[in-house]
Amino acid sequence: MISFLKGNKVEIDVSKVVIDVNGVGYKVNISLRTFSKIKDLNNLHIFTHLHVKEDAHTLYGFYNKRERNTFLSLISISGVGPSTAIVILSSLSADELKLAILDSDVNKIKSVKGIGLKTAERIILELKDKINIDEIEDIKLSNNIGNTIRDEALSALSSLGISKNVVEHHIDSILEANKDINLEDLIKEILKRS
Repeated sequence: MISFLKGNKVEIDVSKVVIDVNGVGYKVNISLRTFSKIKDLNNLHIFTHLHVKEDAHTLYGFYNKRERNTFLSLISISGVGPSTAIVILSSLSADELKLAILDSDVNKIKSVKGIGLKTAERIILELKDKINIDEIEDIKLSNNIGNTIRDEALSALSSLGISKNVVEHHIDSILEANKDINLEDLIKEILKRS
């Protein structure tokens, strides 16, 4: 019904954002991953899903279509509601979840707070056949490139005497924000933040 919202951010916290679209404020529930992508932006373009129950109409928002599609797949599973799907997408990216499903990695899915063994198994069973294999190959390829650059940056920074623990989370956030960054720019950005 409401496919996306485009407007100005009015307020935000880790679980929701209020977007002003031509004078109407929409409260949209979001995942932690979406929060981390939009927290510093003022003009937002959020993909949405309107979840209708007899006692509530709730908007859920996503930074990109891939996250929204994963959310829709999750809520199609019996026993997985929108709140649970948001918790899953806050802990695992859409790509990480797809790889876990394809690899039947029950422990990875079970590591999400509130997800038990039966729910993790049901997610794998019901979604495994719906995953596009070509898309997974692209994900694995981009993850391998990211991991190579990540490892090279860690090696270079440790040779400069900088602790791995200090910079590891900076590397991940920079690579997530800019997948095409080269090694030199990555190291410069880490040094700025450290």
